[in-house]
Amino acid sequence: MKRDLELSKKCFEQQRIVFSKLSKLTLCRKKDMNKKTVAALKDWFSGYVQTFKSVDDDLEQNTVMKEEHTERVCGEILNIGEKLGLNNEDLCLAEIVALFHDIGRFEQYARHRTFVDLHSVNHAEHGVKILQENGVLNGLDHSTRDLILRIISYHNRAFLPQKETEHCLFFTKLLRDADKLDIWRVVTDYYRREDGKRNNAIELGLPDTPGISDDTYNDLIEGKIVEVTHLKNLNDFKLLQIGWIYDINFTPTFQRIKERRYIEMIRDVLPESKEIEEIFSVVQSYLNEQIKDV
Repeated sequence: MKRDLELSKKCFEQQRIVFSKLSKLTLCRKKDMNKKTVAALKDWFSGYVQTFKSVDDDLEQNTVMKEEHTERVCGEILNIGEKLGLNNEDLCLAEIVALFHDIGRFEQYARHRTFVDLHSVNHAEHGVKILQENGVLNGLDHSTRDLILRIISYHNRAFLPQKETEHCLFFTKLLRDADKLDIWRVVTDYYRREDGKRNNAIELGLPDTPGISDDTYNDLIEGKIVEVTHLKNLNDFKLLQIGWIYDINFTPTFQRIKERRYIEMIRDVLPESKEIEEIFSVVQSYLNEQIKDV
């Protein structure tokens, strides 16, 4: 409790200093989303994240992990957006939603020592709350601010809302693709590390036991995303990551998955079994189908 109070005071003071600088800038008007807007918001993000460092080694390690993840997601979303021919204003919007998509993760881990939403808070909704409470987006026009908050709130949902604008859904899908690309990079690097150290924050605390669950197998064979409630062990978790392929939206993303061999790298750290080979075959066929005419 004492640590939480000290952390909250430190966060508040740092946020006050950073936001006081931010509020002096004219961030955006309806037709003026630009790099200056993005740079100002990045300044706030950096200051906010800094408040979670040097509290203890575990918190700092996982704070840095999420900070670096955010930076790479910003790069991924710009890369995909450029391939899709987005204009500068839309690229700035894309970078902003990538910058703030996991802003709720830092306080989530500081307070609950887990990244599992079911055991703590919904990190997307909590992120929206943090942005609103700190007035981070107050320099943007109302419609842009509302759009950004909706995209962030949707980015971790199992299914996207049906009653939403195409504009909002497009950027939400763009964010989800960019997010998955870097999560694949994080987990494949982690599985191939040489030190053998385990990180429960990445593994969601799942046991490293043999086999896979029938529900996980059935989900993937049927071309569906694996439900989190079907995860029984670390093998299931790795297979869930393979199954993210069914939630990819844009051709440039499929191309990067193929080029970077993410599916194969996860397959390499799974045990040999008939069921896993069947899953791998189905997933590879699906991936190849998405880029066959490119």
